[in-house]
Amino acid sequence: GPGAGPGPPPGTAQGPALPTQAAAAQAQDFDPVQRFRLLLPQLKESLQTLMKVAAQNLVQNSSIDNGQKSADGALQRFDKSLEEFYALCDQLELCLRLAHECLSQSFDSAKHAPALVPAAPKGEGGPGGETLPYTQYLPLIKAQIAGAKDIHNALLEGANKITGKLPPPGGP
Repeated sequence: GPGAGPGPPPGTAQGPALPTQAAAAQAQDFDPVQRFRLLLPQLKESLQTLMKVAAQNLVQNSSIDNGQKSADGALQRFDKSLEEFYALCDQLELCLRLAHECLSQSFDSAKHAPALVPAAPKGEGGPGGETLPYTQYLPLIKAQIAGAKDIHNALLEGANKITGKLPPPGGP
């Protein structure tokens, strides 16, 4: 019968591809730059469709206004095309905002924690050449404590502004 020829059955040929496709789709969802790159051609196509629909509607309305044609022709709706275009623009904007936020967090992370702290204590299989001695970690820890205090004070000040409370005398 059909499909009984040599080689794997049609259902098994797609089996291994599905996990990789799912993994690619998940990676796409988490990478805003990749998602932006995939949405950009869709935006271009949507803009072309929008302009085409607008031109067709303009020609039809012009013909109707000049009395050359009746309003019988079914045209694509301009508002639907415009809505699709704006939806893609919104998705692109979200991707760009997310990418900007990720980049900002990356810079902040590099600024506030420039050296990696070893995950395992000495002698437990951790690479010895990549760790810093305790004396070099002290300035890093002090900077992190100062940063945490600054964040705490900013949050406390913001909470006081929201509730309308005045800071205690002596201040932070």
